[in-house]
Amino acid sequence: MQVWKDYQAKNKDRFLEELLSLLRIPSVSADSRFAADVKTCAEEVKKRLEEAGAENVEVCPTAGHPIVYGEKIINPALPTVLVYGHYDVQPADPLELWDSGPFEPVIKGDNIYARGSADDKGQFYMHVKALEIMTKTDTLPCNLKFMIEGEEEVGSSNLGIFVKANKEKLKADVVLISDTSMISLQDPSLDTGLRGLSYMEVEVTGPNRDLHSGVYGGAVANPATILCQLIASMHDENNHITIPGFYDKVQDLSKEERKALNDAPFDEAEYKKDLGVDELWGEKGYSTIERTGIRPTLEVNGIWGGYTGEGSKTVLPSKAFAKISMRLVPNQDWIEISELFKNHFEKIAPKYVKVKVTTHHGGSPYVTPTDHVAFKAASEAIKATFGKSPIPVRGGGSIPIVALFEKELGLKTILMGFGLDSDNLHSPNEKYGLANFYKGIETIPYFHKYFAELGRTSA
Repeated sequence: MQVWKDYQAKNKDRFLEELLSLLRIPSVSADSRFAADVKTCAEEVKKRLEEAGAENVEVCPTAGHPIVYGEKIINPALPTVLVYGHYDVQPADPLELWDSGPFEPVIKGDNIYARGSADDKGQFYMHVKALEIMTKTDTLPCNLKFMIEGEEEVGSSNLGIFVKANKEKLKADVVLISDTSMISLQDPSLDTGLRGLSYMEVEVTGPNRDLHSGVYGGAVANPATILCQLIASMHDENNHITIPGFYDKVQDLSKEERKALNDAPFDEAEYKKDLGVDELWGEKGYSTIERTGIRPTLEVNGIWGGYTGEGSKTVLPSKAFAKISMRLVPNQDWIEISELFKNHFEKIAPKYVKVKVTTHHGGSPYVTPTDHVAFKAASEAIKATFGKSPIPVRGGGSIPIVALFEKELGLKTILMGFGLDSDNLHSPNEKYGLANFYKGIETIPYFHKYFAELGRTSA
């Protein structure tokens, strides 16, 4: 609609400045040193929702970081969309690898560089600005509810409690999320599913104290060495995960489904060039697209032990640690997989070390039905602004709360992300394209328009 384009064109610079202000707040949920900043960010989100036209906006306390809720109900008889997003961000470490301050957003070329620019401040804020466009032009076609949380990056444990306690408040017809990516602005796509997650930490203990590696080396098992051996044993020569029972509930896609998945545009040479690697790695028998979308994985996210400071210290460490995550596919239960991992790790540990396995958090996989009226609305919205229909793809990431939305609220979720896989999510120099930000704001009102129209038609 021209009135939407005109309003965005007139206010696009302000939209950007507001986002930059939000990005300056270091809302790192995993680090208690930033607890006050997380709260400040919640208050900022509340303010921006109110300015955009939302009503009954509140910062809802939890046992952890707060949740921001707001709504715009124009007619209870109309369809209602629940928009979910998160204002918390990943830690910025290692700081020395950033080209500019992670919380000092800068625009270089066509991108905004800052922690949270794509994940998820830049993306959820598109929905806030879309609301403003529709309310200020008096064109809002359906009811909107917003639930923007501050703990997605640490497992959303308190959001689950909030959802269960506020089912009436959160009553809607569909959940809409922009916290995923698309292939490119030239080849827009829509995620049809997400992988689940199990996040573990392991601790390996050898001697009761750090030892002199010359005096004791060769006589006492080194926990760091043993940890590396245990981790290496988690994959076989075909890069297949060796945990007994890990694949028992994994269902292979049909040849037709796999072919459709691999029909998506993918340039392997460009992929390797972007990552700075000479060869790709993964489970034998599957393409890169399949490995990152429909197959489960096990990855080491961090490993440490012994002396890691400047210079040298010839020490045989008492302990070694690793953080390990497993991405899961439909039918894999994250609690069951966590237990399988724990049992296996404890079983294969040699007697000359002790091991401790801790489950941090996780979430179930999710698949969006492509015949759902809201998926059709999202497809039509992208077609309206991009000029072509989106390619259906499977997302490799995880949003643990999505499965809970269906279980507790009975709602399907539409994953309409506008980021790119190359946006350095969770890495130094995270970025978000200006064109992606503005295209998202342009597209979202069309989703609400088509969802309202198609919802009435199918009712």
